[in-house]
Amino acid sequence: MKILVTGSAGFIGFHLSHRLLSRGDQVMGVDNLNNYYDVMLKKARLQHLMSHVSFQFVPLDLNHRELVGQLFREQSFDCVVHLAAQAGVRYSLTDPFAYLDSNLLGFGHVLEGCRQQKNTPLIFASSSSVYGLHSTYPFKEDANVDHPISLYAATKKANELMAHSYAHLYRLPCTGLRFFTVYGPWGRPDMALFAFTQRILSQQPIDVFNYGNMSRDFTYIDDIIDGVLLTIDHPLTADTAHIPYRIYNIGSHCPIRLTKFITILEKILNQKAIQNLLPMQPGDVAETFADITQLKNDFGYEPKVDLETGVRRFVQWYMDYYGYPRTDNKIG
Repeated sequence: MKILVTGSAGFIGFHLSHRLLSRGDQVMGVDNLNNYYDVMLKKARLQHLMSHVSFQFVPLDLNHRELVGQLFREQSFDCVVHLAAQAGVRYSLTDPFAYLDSNLLGFGHVLEGCRQQKNTPLIFASSSSVYGLHSTYPFKEDANVDHPISLYAATKKANELMAHSYAHLYRLPCTGLRFFTVYGPWGRPDMALFAFTQRILSQQPIDVFNYGNMSRDFTYIDDIIDGVLLTIDHPLTADTAHIPYRIYNIGSHCPIRLTKFITILEKILNQKAIQNLLPMQPGDVAETFADITQLKNDFGYEPKVDLETGVRRFVQWYMDYYGYPRTDNKIG
């Protein structure tokens, strides 16, 4: 297949592109390489992808309607996987326009591109943040998600609604994926595992919000990509259903308390964390917990990587990437 991956220099976009290329697909990647976090990390991911002859990269900001339209007019895709977005709950408190521009306007341009290209199937990233303060665990896809508590969550919920309207009006096949706390090698520096590892190794305190009384459904990147590939390989069509639209959770179905997460990281690093205990941040939630029954029933999805294994793989990547000495007594 020829697949368009937006956000291909991002964490999930990089891993998805790599897996697609490894199995023989053609990938066109687009990214605007913004400076939300280290651009050099994004460029390093792209360097790996560029070694594949079947990968083509187009620097593109999805906010530019004419350029996005031109891309869809000049290229033909079997599937579009839209992962480009302004990420992060906390950053939305300080720069809301980044979310309005990227997550709403950019997503609208991608929807239009897919529609104009005779309804190319669209798979797009949503988020566990849409569940907000929902307190019935685990989170099911049919739960009420009308009360987001961050602008980031609101834009992801809006994406789901926008996609549903296109599926209804134009029979555009749309699949939304609610990702749950993705981690692993080549991860984002603003995520807890990356930030904690960086600060523990440099003997700086880590910020532990809600005094550690939080749980997250940490999901290893390979398990996330397995779920995305299942939806790519079993696409909706205009004839699949009355409205060709579906939503899936992709998680580990195994929430881990933040204090346990830190303990595992300390064990692997062979170093204690200096913890700066803080109250809950605005927009954060105390727990996330994915019900993955629907993805299991439809495609046989089964997460495989436990947290300790995944954290160890991340730490090994981190120390290699940043030039730390790799010795048996350094990684626990």
